[in-house]
Amino acid sequence: MTQATALPDTMTALILREGGYSGAATGPRIARAADWLEAVHLPVPQPAPGEVLIRVALSPVNPSDLHFIKGEYGQPRVAGQPAGFEGTGVVAALGEGVPEALQGTRVAFVATRSGAWAEYAVTDASLCIPLRPYLREEDAAALIVNPLTAVAMIEEASARAGGAVVLTAAASQLGRLMIGLAADRGIAAVAIIRGAERAEALRALGAAEVLDVTAPDFEAGFAAMVRAHKPRMLLDAGADDASARMFFAMPARSVWTIYGKLDQAAPALDQAGQFIFMGKKIEGFWLSDWLRRAGDEARIRAVTEAQERFASGAWQTRVATTLPLAEALEALAPALAEADGKVMIRP
Repeated sequence: MTQATALPDTMTALILREGGYSGAATGPRIARAADWLEAVHLPVPQPAPGEVLIRVALSPVNPSDLHFIKGEYGQPRVAGQPAGFEGTGVVAALGEGVPEALQGTRVAFVATRSGAWAEYAVTDASLCIPLRPYLREEDAAALIVNPLTAVAMIEEASARAGGAVVLTAAASQLGRLMIGLAADRGIAAVAIIRGAERAEALRALGAAEVLDVTAPDFEAGFAAMVRAHKPRMLLDAGADDASARMFFAMPARSVWTIYGKLDQAAPALDQAGQFIFMGKKIEGFWLSDWLRRAGDEARIRAVTEAQERFASGAWQTRVATTLPLAEALEALAPALAEADGKVMIRP
């Protein structure tokens, strides 16, 4: 192992209380972080060959993190391991075989062996993105999960959806990223929101139409939008009955791409004939799978575009609050309940 300065023997981390899957599906919400996490002191992990140790500067709390700590995600928990999927920091030590040039480099990273809600994290060197010096720390911390998902899904929409795409949870951080990206690609982004208070902000980002799913005339408005724009892709974070009704109202050969599960209830698929006679499809999107199969060129292109958009101001990470790691166990659930933007954790 190569390191530039002496490292401490121990670190503070928020670790997973339980391992494996829970067998439940209650959604990305928590009443008390202490039900799922514990604040402890651990030995600082050592990077194995091909890995790096990162001194963590900032880490976001994403819906996928909440699914994961509750045992509802697509990979099992490991009890006692720090939580947190992504973050930013400085490479503090190198495992065998890692280029010396990474030492001391400021990076964005996806945590693999040891999570980002800790003072130090270990991950594969190949999952570290060296950062441009002028990238804001908040944007660097949230550079991977939402931005790369946005790039990948809008690329799919460009190839398959024609001139329009429907986005649910459009006022979320990811939804806002996709709206601007779609507009720049010449795709009409139809933003679906709950409540009209964010409508003007989404139009300012480039949304072609904004529809409030809670409005009494929503179905009539959605039908009129379908006639006008003929969208053939639904990029959906809800996977609920409202999403199903939108999908069944869309044209033939439409695709329902589910990338999140905000609602624990299963949607009613009561028009199954559309799969036979209209060629409709339902599929899932998981960034981890896309990163594995996209190829080096596509990954580099997506990362480059994400950094350029943040650096230019076209994208910006909206931060609701930043919690010190030492206070996060008590403060995380209340902060998430009130947040209009990202909750960040700072060691």
